[in-house]
Amino acid sequence: MKIRYKIMLLFTLLVTAIISLLTGSVYYFAKLERKQVFEKRLRSRAVYNMQLYSLMGDSAFGFMHRIDTASTLGTITSRSIGIYTDEGKVLYLFDMPGRRHLSMAPEQLEDARTKGEIHFTLDDLEAVALHRHAGKRDFIVVVAGHDDDGLERVETLNKILVLSLVLGVLLTATVSFLFAQQLLRPIALIIREVKEISSFDLSHRIRAGTGQDEMSQLANTFNDLLGRLQEAFAIQRRFISNASHELSTPLTSVSSQVEVILQKDRSADEYKQVLFSVREDVTQMRQLTKSLLEIAKTGSQGGIELNEVRVDEVLLRVMADVKKLNSEYSVDLEFGEFPEDEKDFVVFGNSELLYIALKNLIENGCKYSPDKSVAVDLTFSHHKIFIQVVNQGSVIAAEDIPQIFQPFYRGSGTGNTRGFGLGLALAQRIIALHKGTIFVLSDATSGTRFTVEMPAIKIFN
Repeated sequence: MKIRYKIMLLFTLLVTAIISLLTGSVYYFAKLERKQVFEKRLRSRAVYNMQLYSLMGDSAFGFMHRIDTASTLGTITSRSIGIYTDEGKVLYLFDMPGRRHLSMAPEQLEDARTKGEIHFTLDDLEAVALHRHAGKRDFIVVVAGHDDDGLERVETLNKILVLSLVLGVLLTATVSFLFAQQLLRPIALIIREVKEISSFDLSHRIRAGTGQDEMSQLANTFNDLLGRLQEAFAIQRRFISNASHELSTPLTSVSSQVEVILQKDRSADEYKQVLFSVREDVTQMRQLTKSLLEIAKTGSQGGIELNEVRVDEVLLRVMADVKKLNSEYSVDLEFGEFPEDEKDFVVFGNSELLYIALKNLIENGCKYSPDKSVAVDLTFSHHKIFIQVVNQGSVIAAEDIPQIFQPFYRGSGTGNTRGFGLGLALAQRIIALHKGTIFVLSDATSGTRFTVEMPAIKIFN
């Protein structure tokens, strides 16, 4: 069932329940009020007859009969009146023409004599019985009647209420349907526009309008999602294009050298020279493949094992391994004042991935520095860990800084230095997995400074 019909049904049921409760209450209290008013009329007539009989005795019967037979405005229609002794003897009895004689059961008379006043029904008549204690002349006055006018008014009110209920339900259903349709119109527009979006064209945006309601927020949120998806697809396409190019280059080189060497017989030195060149190309391709796999691994945090990692131990390991890569590389490592709490220099992450990120930063610093040296500074502050990697290499152009963390991007200052442009991209992803960030500053005076900021495990306690 569509949401608009659910809204219409729910709203209609709710309003129907409210209207039914109100109309039922009106009808109930109207019936109660009619009964109370009619009982007062019956009692007033009984008291009137009681007073006449008390004052005039048996001579009052003739006067009562003339009053009872008169059809004046305000009198009780379909009435029956009787006066009885305590023993049940009939002293006076009047019935409207066409009515059955008023007949009181001994139990009813006894009940009236005991209680003094009772209200009851006789067939279709409502009745009241009053007992008068007057010494030797005790008697009971009974007045019964049919409230034709009152019952007709209540019945008319009942019809009006039922008709109002039916019309109210129909009107509510119609209005609620129009209301639901109007309420869900922005969602229908969003659905229509989303259907026009495909993975080949993510530039289309949903019209969010200028309002601040939930629909506008939904459209804006979806537009933000589309923007991120568009950027992710663009990065993916660039990554695939660059990866294909970088992988095809060493393969082409290997294939060309093998074809040339096979065209004729060569000397042992020539074969050896070609094999050295092929090995170099294969090594380059293996390193590229390894970097691509590492980047793919950092793309899914769910498959990474996370533990407590001491940053100082990782840096010492990186420094030792970087020096093994190239004897010319020099790393000057300085530690700031260690905090008293060990948790302030421990991060929650993966030791191997953190090693790769810091190794890439430090190795890049050595590679692009004229003296092949970098200065690494480890400091701690406010439950955060700061690692600065500084070299005196070529200044990174301001327009290159936003792009250097993109896969396969190589700045204008890299020159002929070999590389794939994957080290910084991989480092940034790994640091992001550790809830950290990398900042870059580069100028001719202070050189190029990469600052890694990561939260210590203490901040999460």
